[in-house]
Amino acid sequence: MDGGGPDRHAELIARHAATLDAAIEAVRTRKAWSPFSDSPSTKIHGPDKPGAGKAAFEARLGTIFELGQPGETGLLVGEEVSPFTQQPLNIRYPVSDPEALIAAAVAAMTGWRDVDPELRLALCLEMAQRLYDRNFEMAHAIMHVAGQSYVQAFSGSGPNALDRGVEALAYAAKAMRDVAPEAEYHRPFGADQVALKKTYKLVPRGVGLVICCASFPTWNAWPAIFASLATGNPVIVKPHPIAVLPMAIGVETCRQVLADFGLDPNLVTLAVDTLAEPVAGRFVDHPDIQIIDFTGSPRYGGHLERTVTGKLLFTETAGVNTVVIDSVSDVDAVARAIARSSSLFSAQMCTSPQVIYIAPDLFPAMSKTIVDQIDALAADPAQAAGVMGAIQGQVSLDVVAEARRAAEAAPGLGDDIQADLTLN
Repeated sequence: MDGGGPDRHAELIARHAATLDAAIEAVRTRKAWSPFSDSPSTKIHGPDKPGAGKAAFEARLGTIFELGQPGETGLLVGEEVSPFTQQPLNIRYPVSDPEALIAAAVAAMTGWRDVDPELRLALCLEMAQRLYDRNFEMAHAIMHVAGQSYVQAFSGSGPNALDRGVEALAYAAKAMRDVAPEAEYHRPFGADQVALKKTYKLVPRGVGLVICCASFPTWNAWPAIFASLATGNPVIVKPHPIAVLPMAIGVETCRQVLADFGLDPNLVTLAVDTLAEPVAGRFVDHPDIQIIDFTGSPRYGGHLERTVTGKLLFTETAGVNTVVIDSVSDVDAVARAIARSSSLFSAQMCTSPQVIYIAPDLFPAMSKTIVDQIDALAADPAQAAGVMGAIQGQVSLDVVAEARRAAEAAPGLGDDIQADLTLN
């Protein structure tokens, strides 16, 4: 390990200063800006990176993903199945004891809280850059655990998600820079003059826990990880059991950056589990876990919202996204927009339209046109593959089947609505 000392740390801060300044300016103006390209074009990345990324992904298949973490129990887990090939990835991940991961994070926090905040920000930006450098590999990982199309996996789960992480760093920088490290305070107090020399120290809250969803694991993970790290808090990442690989790549990258610059890699660790034996609760209930970032089902998210007290909790769960069509000037254009947004990633995102209200006089034409547009998209294999991706798992099909049964059982619904809704 070559940390390089103060000179290398100063060089890192200087290297990423322009990016951080641009990010802060972007959050001030809310203009469009990104330090990354979200196009996989070889005109941008050169001819070699796409193939190298795919090869790196394929080299992981059937192997043990070693991270060298504390508290490894000797158990290996791995439940990932590609939504595209329906074949298991056969990647196994070492299980670490939760108590050991938390203890290692607490120990690492002691030194991390004393690191110059500007260096912490620069280290996080270095992590973001290295993750971007691995984005072709990450795209294949996302495809084969989440079912996203190649383009969506490359852009949405790559640079677009990293943009959110950089945005979090901009806000962290603004907040920390607002706290003066020291101040001299003078004021008269009666006949006397009071003089105080004050010092201020940014104090981390505690260990952060990032619980990731299966369908879009990186989207909320990067901002959660970077926000906690930049403000002095170590992070334990708990991926969904069927979508571990992207977060394992992310944790591996973060740990390597920390080690390269002479810092404790246990500031970022990975906690893996299985569907049959979930482990999140052991972290959530631990007193040293003070920040929880959760993305996933309304059921577990609601449980956290009802039961977690005395900790900083952020949750993002599924929403009921409504479209109201009262009047239109172009039925085809509106139907096409709704059909495409409803078809993106086969409506497996929390932002997908789910309920469509149509004015009675528009209903016959609009409902039929929306269905026709979806059918036309699904009938074009090349276009459908890029837009719809794949159904991630059986649970998604079960949800649709249950919704169909409920609709068919609703009084009068089958008589009034003849549209043939088919999951593609």
